[in-house]
Amino acid sequence: MSLFPTGVAASPRCSLFRWKRKLPNQLGRAKAVRSVGDECSPRGYLDEQFCQVEDLQDEANPNFAEEVVSLFFKDSARVMLNFEQAIEKHPKDFARWDAHMQQLKGSCSSIGASRVKNECTSFRNFCGEENAEGCTRSFQKVKREHAVLRQKLESYFQLLRQAGPAGTATRPAGK
Repeated sequence: MSLFPTGVAASPRCSLFRWKRKLPNQLGRAKAVRSVGDECSPRGYLDEQFCQVEDLQDEANPNFAEEVVSLFFKDSARVMLNFEQAIEKHPKDFARWDAHMQQLKGSCSSIGASRVKNECTSFRNFCGEENAEGCTRSFQKVKREHAVLRQKLESYFQLLRQAGPAGTATRPAGK
């Protein structure tokens, strides 16, 4: 099982991909690999964009991906709160609702949060139909997918921190 949807291959440089390979002489690595796989096994939570974010990490900024994801969750929580306030203050203002959801969808795209992004698209479709009930149901799904993704990525980064530098595979020579 993969964190990526069917048909999307993780880049060999992406740590989600690297963690699947067993490297010799790294005690506990197999257990960490299984744990990451268990935490991130449902398909479709992330797309290739997440690997591209991880590819921006280097020795000078080894926690770049985690920092980007942390900022995403901080910002997306604010956007969802603003959205909930907009629903209360501006009932059936589908254009306003759509603008908030477009902002969240863009943030999801930037880190590769594909399932949340897909739910944002579904919500926006309901806005286009001016279907308030559909919007309400869809927003609940957005919040659920967002919470699941947060839990999975928090677990993922925690495992990476526990593994430490020795547990992180290096990029193959020549790549």
